[in-house]
Amino acid sequence: MSIFISTIILWRTLQMKNLLPLIDHVWKSHTHHALEPQKRCRKWDGQTPYAIHPIWCAMTILTETSLPEELRARGAEALLQHDVKEDTSQSLHFDTSREIESLVGNMTFDSFEQEVSMTGSMTPEVKLLKLYDKVSNLLDGTWMSPEKRKGYLEYTMRLATDVEKVYGKDLNILKIARALA
Repeated sequence: MSIFISTIILWRTLQMKNLLPLIDHVWKSHTHHALEPQKRCRKWDGQTPYAIHPIWCAMTILTETSLPEELRARGAEALLQHDVKEDTSQSLHFDTSREIESLVGNMTFDSFEQEVSMTGSMTPEVKLLKLYDKVSNLLDGTWMSPEKRKGYLEYTMRLATDVEKVYGKDLNILKIARALA
């Protein structure tokens, strides 16, 4: 199937999922309902709206043309909402399916240490989605101490290794992750 036809099919899938209202929900959740005022913005500059992070993750998985269309659409929806319940007082978007709700739940942990310890029990799809999350954090992670960055990078590379085994080496997110190492 040509890239053009694949893109049209993906766009129709996303239109049916109401991607724009979902982005709006995520933006408003992080901007107006953050659990802590400082969590309205990214740590690296204290000005960039936090919602840029889940939007970047979602848009980046949508560009992975070597992944199946359904996985990209499902992943984008889960990545958009992956921090809503964790960092805001809002619920997931009212139109969220149980499948996406489950993915978001499986991406949510009480701490980074808990997440790292649970890696072995994550599904390949959750590991893939967490890779987008961690790469995004590393891209604007200038606020991290050298020790924290080292641990974060080691964990991200573990995710990258696991993701490559399942989804192949041609993913853009793997190239970005490895460039950060």
